[in-house]
Amino acid sequence: MPSPTSRRTVLTAAIAAAAGAGTVSSAASAAAAGPLPARPGSPSAAPSVDNRFWTTYTDWRCGSGAGTRAVAGRRPGLVIGHALGRTDYTDPHTGTTAAWEYATWTSPVHRSSVPATEVIASWNADTPAGTWIQIELRGGYSDGTETPWYVMGRWAAGDGDIRRTSVDDQTDGKSSIWTDTFSVDDAASGLRLLSYRLRLTLYRTPGTRLTPTVWRLGAMASDIPDRFTVPASAPGLARELPVPRYSQNVHVGQYPEYDNGGEAWCSPTSSQMIVEYWGRRPSAEDLAWVKPELEDPQVCHAARFTYDNQYEGCGNWPFNAAYAATYDDMNAVVTRLGSLKDLETLVRAGIPVITSQSFLKTELTGAGYGTSGHLMTVIGFTEDGDVIANDPASPSNEAVRRVYLRHEWETIWLRTKRYDANGQVRSGTGGVCYVYWPARATPGQRRALESLGLA
Repeated sequence: MPSPTSRRTVLTAAIAAAAGAGTVSSAASAAAAGPLPARPGSPSAAPSVDNRFWTTYTDWRCGSGAGTRAVAGRRPGLVIGHALGRTDYTDPHTGTTAAWEYATWTSPVHRSSVPATEVIASWNADTPAGTWIQIELRGGYSDGTETPWYVMGRWAAGDGDIRRTSVDDQTDGKSSIWTDTFSVDDAASGLRLLSYRLRLTLYRTPGTRLTPTVWRLGAMASDIPDRFTVPASAPGLARELPVPRYSQNVHVGQYPEYDNGGEAWCSPTSSQMIVEYWGRRPSAEDLAWVKPELEDPQVCHAARFTYDNQYEGCGNWPFNAAYAATYDDMNAVVTRLGSLKDLETLVRAGIPVITSQSFLKTELTGAGYGTSGHLMTVIGFTEDGDVIANDPASPSNEAVRRVYLRHEWETIWLRTKRYDANGQVRSGTGGVCYVYWPARATPGQRRALESLGLA
């Protein structure tokens, strides 16, 4: 198995080889690591995904706080009550060392309903200038031992105080962090993560009353059955949502400091489409840094503020969800869904979904390209049940809307194993997606989200 630091090299080679899309998702699914293990019985014999999110006033009070304080209200959250201490942080991407006050909060132990091979954390927070947060995970293995505290992200909405970053070279010989994903190194051994805690550290400029506010913290734990194919699902919905259409390829060559420019911006472009679907968008002041002659400057904005400086790309899954949640009253998570029926449940409720998939050019009729990892937005289904997607790997905004054959699409999205162009076995994403929705969801939307463990 390649080391965690090798993943960017693997994906960079893959992006150069991909025809047309040139886009890369995060997480271990696009790496050359071994496939996930098979589980006895049918895929539906046992649950394969567990979601747990801390969001309520009671949730924040049930954790173990040191200097933090739970705040009530319409959107309960966690803030710095008083500084627990002071520490220096040297930003590895700027070399700058600065002092920060901090406070911490540790979640109760969550025993996952799914003994997991992978865990992906999500968070929604406000980090005013002069503040930032760190998210960590510590888990309990099925052999009775524990992981170290793994850093799942050092994050700020802006980039003026620290550079947003994942952390490489985290492993204990049993598991590793692949950019944004905790992964058991040898899933075939039977080792699983049975439980975990999440720890938040909130930082602020010393001597101020500034504070981050965290509204949501949680994780998706999963053990997806090993599969090259998935059973075909029967169509159950014909509906199309009016989601704005943006092409990443309109931005080719723009702001190359953010992962070589628009050809690699499938994730932030998809995120921006959904943010605007919900009626949010950056202000003119937010966009003042973008060159005035550029089309759709908000896509450049999304690329900058989802950029992971360690990964050197905009495809960090939790960073995209966190970006979406910086807009007023927005919730956002990274999860896995089990079928197109789950997607239909969300679309029926008016919630579009951003999905991650990898495929050869021959595996998705009408795409016109192949990719080692790509994000697109499912906005509906035709009368025949085919998938209507806003695919940012299109030559223009007008060409973004695509219709893809139902079973081809669900196969490339839900499988955990695939063959690359050289006939080598690679991993598939196993149903990874981003789900964004307003804090003031309708009753129907809330029911749909609750049915999938997301509300």
